[in-house]
Amino acid sequence: MATRAEVTGLTLRIPTRVAGRPTFVHAATDVSITLAAGRVHALVGESGSGKSVLASTLTGLLPPGTRVSGRVVVDGIDVTPALGTPRHRIWGLLRGRVVGSVAQSAATSFTPTRTIGSQLLEAIEALGGTRSVDELADIARLPAWALAAYPHELSGGLVGRAAVAAALAGQPSIIVADEPTASLDRDLAGQVLDLLRDQADAGASVLLITHDVAGLLDRAVADDVSVMYAGRIVERGGAAQVWDDPRAAYTRALLAALPRNGLHVVPGDPPALTDLAEGVRFEDRVGGAL
Repeated sequence: MATRAEVTGLTLRIPTRVAGRPTFVHAATDVSITLAAGRVHALVGESGSGKSVLASTLTGLLPPGTRVSGRVVVDGIDVTPALGTPRHRIWGLLRGRVVGSVAQSAATSFTPTRTIGSQLLEAIEALGGTRSVDELADIARLPAWALAAYPHELSGGLVGRAAVAAALAGQPSIIVADEPTASLDRDLAGQVLDLLRDQADAGASVLLITHDVAGLLDRAVADDVSVMYAGRIVERGGAAQVWDDPRAAYTRALLAALPRNGLHVVPGDPPALTDLAEGVRFEDRVGGAL
């Protein structure tokens, strides 16, 4: 099984200011994750746990000045020296062509004054893709009439499918989907998840970043799961093992919060990642009760 991307011991500190004082966001700490061909790797956790920084890492969009340690290899290329340098030439070769991105807010990722079809064509031409607009629409199960529509004329589900089509314009082998089902109802979210599953079945590596654990369980879309809390991976493994026999207290709390499991609200709030104390654990948040 080919490895498409490998993140090893990644620690990211992003400079910011709080009340005029310079400090750092502890965006990721000692994170390791492997994306393999033909598999969907789900990265789950509450909002504010640091999941989206992995999308920024793999697409070369970390802000300048980010302090980096660890190693990131994409399609056999060590991109670690280019992290925090969004305009580095390596990203021009990888972004869109090797790593396709499904944006967190699909509707705002399109220009509102141009049709979906014209924007897909532009992406194909810019990335040197060989598929036609119609082929992309067919893969994404996007009806032909939607290509002549403007983004605001489409439902959330159709815009989500269009976003997947755009991510495939350069025929990437890695697809990073950051909360692709946000704001969608269960049926529409399921359709988007099915599309991502289709791409993995066709040989792509898919990183699915989401807080929608219920959707993952409903669709059985993930092969592998990593659970993130306070910028750290607290549990990882095959989907069946993580869902059926979770070892981390945080994973158990996320599962207990699902309606099917009694809707037990996760107590407290995720810690802010700015000036995060070293060694913060979920057990500290709940007093070791779980």
